[in-house]
Amino acid sequence: MRRPKHQEMRPELLIVEDLMLLLLDDESGVVKGEANLHYTLGGAVLMELALLGRVELDHRKRVHAVAGETLGDTILDEAMRQLAKRPRHVHTILVEIGLELDGQLRHRLVERGMLGRERSKLLGFIPVTRMPAQDLPYEAALLERVRAVLEDGATPDPRTAALTAVLSASGTLGEFHPAIRRSRAVTERARDLREGTWGAAAVNQAILVAAIASIGGAVAEAAVGGDASS
Repeated sequence: MRRPKHQEMRPELLIVEDLMLLLLDDESGVVKGEANLHYTLGGAVLMELALLGRVELDHRKRVHAVAGETLGDTILDEAMRQLAKRPRHVHTILVEIGLELDGQLRHRLVERGMLGRERSKLLGFIPVTRMPAQDLPYEAALLERVRAVLEDGATPDPRTAALTAVLSASGTLGEFHPAIRRSRAVTERARDLREGTWGAAAVNQAILVAAIASIGGAVAEAAVGGDASS
C-alpha cells in the first residue's frame, strides 16, 4: 500500500520550517506576526541548536557556540558560523540569525514540495505571489500536535514543545482560533512552555528560556510602539 504523501520518506523539517508553515497563510502568503518575524525565526533556529547541544549561555546571557562537526544543513551551519565569531547577547543573536530567513525558508519549503508558488497580477498589473500549502495533512497534523499540548495538556516531545513555546512568544496564538481555542487553560499552558517547564535538559533550559523571553520582549516592545504611534 502506498503511504500518504506526508508519510513518505523525506528529510525531517527543522523547527523553524515547521514554524514557517504554521505562520504562513496558505492563500494570501501573509505571515502571522510579520513585524517581529526575524526574532521569531531566529529564536526557532537557536532553540534547535540548543536541543542539539551546540550552544551554551553564560551568566550575562551571551550565547557561545559549542564546537563540533558541521550539521549538514545550510541554515544551521550558517547560524553556527555566526555564533562562532564571538559570544553575543541572545537578543542580538536572534536578529543576526533571523534577519534573512524569511525568503530562504519560503524557497526551501517550495523545494521540499511543502509549498507551491503561484504568480498572478492583481487588477491586471500588480504582481501577486500566492504560496498555497501542498501537504495539507502534514500541516494539519503539526497544528494538531500543538493544539493537543495546549488544550489537552499532552506531554510534548522537545521539538513540539519548542515550536509551541515560540508560537506563544510570538504573540500569534490568538490568530489560530478556533483551531486552537482561546481559554485560560491554553494561556497558562503556553506560559509554562515559555518558562521551560517541559522537560528540557537542564543544560539547555536556560538558553531556551532566554530565547523565548527575548522574542516576547520584542513583540511587547513593538506592540507598545504601535500603540504610541496610533
